[in-house]
Amino acid sequence: MSKRKLRINGHSHLLPYPEEIPQFMKDKGIFWVDKDRKFMLQKDWNRPITDSSFFLDEKLEWMERNKLDHAVVLNLSQLYGNGLRVEEMKQALRFQNDFNAKVQHNHPSKFTCGFVVHPGFVRSACWEIERCVEVLGMRLLCLPTHYMDSIGTWRCIFDEENEPIFEMANKYNLAVEIHPYDGEKFIKLENTSWRFHLIWMLAQCGDAYHFFTLNGYQEKYPNMRTCFAHGGQLAQINLGRRIQGFDGRPDLFEGKSHPRKAVGHKNIFFDTLVHDTGGLELLIRNQGSKQVIMGLDDPYPLGEMESEKQSSYPGKIIDLAIDRKIITETEGDAIWEDNVIQWLCGDDEDAKQKLITRITS
Repeated sequence: MSKRKLRINGHSHLLPYPEEIPQFMKDKGIFWVDKDRKFMLQKDWNRPITDSSFFLDEKLEWMERNKLDHAVVLNLSQLYGNGLRVEEMKQALRFQNDFNAKVQHNHPSKFTCGFVVHPGFVRSACWEIERCVEVLGMRLLCLPTHYMDSIGTWRCIFDEENEPIFEMANKYNLAVEIHPYDGEKFIKLENTSWRFHLIWMLAQCGDAYHFFTLNGYQEKYPNMRTCFAHGGQLAQINLGRRIQGFDGRPDLFEGKSHPRKAVGHKNIFFDTLVHDTGGLELLIRNQGSKQVIMGLDDPYPLGEMESEKQSSYPGKIIDLAIDRKIITETEGDAIWEDNVIQWLCGDDEDAKQKLITRITS
């Protein structure tokens, strides 16, 4: 009798309970949650907490109800630290990393958690990577698509000045998650109709993928496996334009790697969170099903959550893709299990077995 395939969610988020957040975070307007657990807040910003599974105990119940064996918890996008004073940024990111490490330590069968660094301060970022790996036992580095540097300029994460960070990720055989946020801080448009979440976050992913592949980092750092959130969705529809641009204006890409070299590369992954089977089919046609991991983006309303209006539930897009013969059932199982494990562990068979044992114990 064959064993049941694991259901691993490769893109999840978790809020601390209000009482777990240090007082300085609220005093400085960095980030906090109100005592009634109705809103997450920053100075001059708030967002409703739309599902109880934003919090740990409720998340575990939600996972049990939806038959999810394990979840990869990313950092909160609000804690990338952009625009904060250096010491405040370091304290805020350390709080996030220590919180995620505690969740992973206390619930090893249920969670693999990521840690975050700020690329604007490369030396400090490398020290924090070392601490999180060596001391906290974390193996997933979370990075924003864009960040504010030390003089207030917005840059892409794959700026060559950040190569020491990727050298560390390569040294430690880390998985890396690239996630968009903060677009409204550097894209000069009015923040209306949720345009930065619905349009510009996907463009941010496409922009980051553009520079990752032009720099050939998938080859330069062979032990680092990079996943682009939200299917890297605009990167998929934009692939042909980038190839034609590279071929048509070679003078603009001197010393850069051709976009074709990255397509379907074994160390570049994308999650399933594209919201429709047409988008998923394009992603799989471009990159191959082995480079796709399950991503629910729970519990955000743009995640694959229970929704009567959309007759949705966690895992629906995979079920639809199988029904419509976009993928086979075997490929669907791999998106839930094998591909996520490959992203997290690479070719380290010992690490893979340890992770499977941790989940199933």
